[in-house]
Order: sequence, then structure tokens, then C-alpha cells
Amino acid sequence: VVSRQLMAHDALGAHARDEIGITEALSARPFQAAWTSAASFAFGAAVPLLAAYLAPAGHYVMAVALVSLAFLAALGGLAAQAGGASIWRGARRVLAWGLLAMVVTSAAGRLFGAVA
Repeated sequence: VVSRQLMAHDALGAHARDEIGITEALSARPFQAAWTSAASFAFGAAVPLLAAYLAPAGHYVMAVALVSLAFLAALGGLAAQAGGASIWRGARRVLAWGLLAMVVTSAAGRLFGAVA
């Protein structure tokens, strides 16, 4: 009887709420997601820029690489902790993939003459 009453009023809403668990509190918020993403990217970009700004002359590349790798490891550990996984394992995984991405990018730059 209750299910019929719910289905008569708003069948899709009743199904989403009761069967799947989708509620107003859990629904997507695209503007909040966009602003959070923009802030995350800006903060993530500011870290290597600050490293380049503070690095001594001639050591920009090494400073940016080291600071970026340290930041990646910290974020990997933080994400792992938030997910209930091993902090060190998460840090190592993100660090390894970040290092691989840097190596591949550097090799491509050298291959195409963009980096001396």
C-alpha cells in the first residue's frame, strides 16, 4: 500500500530515494564542483610556481621537480588516508606515477626539440 502511494505521487523520485539511495543531500551540485575544482587546480599550480620563484638561478627545473614530487607524495598519502588505505602505499603510488609522467614529458620535450 505504501509503495503504491509513493509510486502514484512521484515514481521516479521514490525509486531514486528508496531503492538507489539518491537524496537531495547527495545530488550533484555542478557549480560547487566547478568552483572546488578551479580552486584545487589553482592551488596545485601555485606550488610549483612558488618553487620556481624561490629557487636560486639555474636551479629552477630541479626545484620545481622536487617540490612537485614531494607535493604529489603528500597528496597521495592524504588521499589514501581519506580512503582508509595505507598512507605510505598511496604516497608511493602517486609519487611513482607522477615521476613517470615527468620522465615521459621530459623525453617528449627532448625528442621534439622543445627542451635543450
